[in-house]
Amino acid sequence: MDWKSEWKKLAVILGVFLAFFYLPVGTERFDNAIMEALYLAKWYAQEHVLLCLVPAFFIAGAISVFVGQGSVMKYLGAKANKILAYGVASVSGSILAVCSCTVLPLFAGIYRMGAGLGPATTFLYSGPAINVLAIVLTAKVLGLPLGIARAVGAIIFSIIIGVLMHLIFIKEERLKAEAQMLLPDEEVKRPLWKNALYFGSLVGILVFANWGSSNDTGVWASIYYYKWWITSFFAISLGIILIRWFELAWWKILVIATPVTGFAIAFSEQPLIAFAAGIVGISYFTSKDKGETGEWFSSSWGFAKQIMPLLLFGILIAGALLGRVGHEGLIPSEWVAKAVGGNSFSSNFFASFAGAFMYFATLTEVPILQGLIGNGMGKGPALALLLSGPALSLPNMLVIRSVLGVKKTVVFVSLVIIMATISGIIFGNLF
Repeated sequence: MDWKSEWKKLAVILGVFLAFFYLPVGTERFDNAIMEALYLAKWYAQEHVLLCLVPAFFIAGAISVFVGQGSVMKYLGAKANKILAYGVASVSGSILAVCSCTVLPLFAGIYRMGAGLGPATTFLYSGPAINVLAIVLTAKVLGLPLGIARAVGAIIFSIIIGVLMHLIFIKEERLKAEAQMLLPDEEVKRPLWKNALYFGSLVGILVFANWGSSNDTGVWASIYYYKWWITSFFAISLGIILIRWFELAWWKILVIATPVTGFAIAFSEQPLIAFAAGIVGISYFTSKDKGETGEWFSSSWGFAKQIMPLLLFGILIAGALLGRVGHEGLIPSEWVAKAVGGNSFSSNFFASFAGAFMYFATLTEVPILQGLIGNGMGKGPALALLLSGPALSLPNMLVIRSVLGVKKTVVFVSLVIIMATISGIIFGNLF
C-alpha cells in the first residue's frame, strides 16, 4: 500500500470534514452570502444565458465549422500582418459589445482555429472593455474626462496586452507559425459573402436581443422599442440562409417558426418564451442533421459543455464574496470603499485587483462606481476599476484557464491588473 498517497487522501477528507464542522451556518453574514450567490446565479440565468451565452455558443461553433482555418490564420494567425491582425481583433471585439463571459466562446473559437495568442487576447480584452455604449454612459454619468480616459485606455490596452502576450510567449508562437505553414490549403465550400451574411444574422440576433433600454428619446431608444422586430428579421434571415446555402430542410425551419410565431403573439410581453422556443427548435433539428449544420451544433454543444459549468461555479463564488449590486456578500462593502480612496499605489492596485475578480454585467459597472465615488473613491482607482473590471471576472478567469492553461492565464490577468493600476495612478495625478 502506498501510504504517502493514502495520507494525502486522509488529509483531503479531514480538511473537508473540518470545513463542514466549523461551517458558520446561522450567522447573518454567511447566510446572506449564500443567498447572494444564489440570487446572482438566478439573475445571470434569467438575463444572460438565453440571450447572451447561447447565441455566443452558436457563433463560436460556427467559427469552428464554417470559417476556414486558413482564413483565421490569414487575418489573426501567428504569421499574419501584425497591424492587420491586432486591428481586426480590436475592432471585432468592440463591435459585439458583450460582457466578459459572453466573449469567452468566441475567443475560444478563434484561438482553436489558429489565431495567434496576441490577436486572440486582444479580442478577448476588447470585446467587453471597448463597449461604445458603456463608454458613452461613463462620460455622461461619471464625467467626460473619465469617459475619454476609459475609451483611450481600453483601446490602447487591448493592443498592448496582445503584443505583450505575444512577446512573452514568442517561442511558442514561432512554433505555432511554423506548424501553420505546413498546413495544406483548404477547399472553399462557399463564397465569403455568403459566410459573411450567415455570421451577420447570428451577430444581429446576439446584439439586438440584448439591446438595452435608455432614458433618452434618440436612436438608441427607438431601436430598443423595435428590438424584437429587428431580432426577428435576423432570425428569419438565418432560417432562409440555412435552407438555401446549408441544405437544412425547409420543413424543419417551418416547424421551428410556427410555434415561435405563436408564442410571440400569445406571450408578447414575455419575448424570452419565443426566443427559447427558437433555440430549442434549431438545436433539435441541427443536432439530428448529418451534414454541416450537425457539425455546427456539435461544435456549439462542445463549447457549452466546457464553459457553462465553470461560469456557473465562478458566478456562485463571486456572488458569495461580493454579492449583487447594492447588496453585500462575505466581504463588507465599506472595506472596498475605504481601500479605494485617494490616489495611492495601494488604492489603485486594490481597485484593479478587486475589479478583475468581480463580475460586472454590461453597463452595471457605471452605477457601482457612481456609488463608490460618492463614498470617497478616487478618480484614479475609478479608472483602474473601469479598465480591469468589465474585461475580467472570476468566472471569466476559470474559462480562460481551460483554454490557455494556467501560465498564460496568470500572465494575462497580471498584465490587465498592472496596466490598469498604472493608468489609474497617471489619471489620478492629472485630475
